[in-house]
Amino acid sequence: MKKIVAIEEIAMFLLALFGFCYLPFSWWVFPALLLVPDLSMLGYIINPKVGAILYNILHHKALAIAIFVTGFYLSSPILQLIGIILFAHSSMDRALGYGLKYFNAFNHTHLGIIGKNK
Repeated sequence: MKKIVAIEEIAMFLLALFGFCYLPFSWWVFPALLLVPDLSMLGYIINPKVGAILYNILHHKALAIAIFVTGFYLSSPILQLIGIILFAHSSMDRALGYGLKYFNAFNHTHLGIIGKNK
């Protein structure tokens, strides 16, 4: 089942890459911004609950879609870019087995336990 989910997430990542190709940005912008959503992990400096909340907000695909659609409606390439980057990053994370976080620990995700302590 994990391989099926990974394949589906890779397809969504490729969809985001396809969408990016229609935006008026240089190709290097996509890889340069792809890991920016992981800055949300800085919330774990405060505590696991704050970290999980920030991480989950920036890794939620519904937010990515809402930002992209808003950008499309407003003809705002910047908002479209933000939505695509959030969507691509979340898809990439999920393809690699990193899911949304529970409040108790960084390695406890909706896709299971990650890391050494599986």
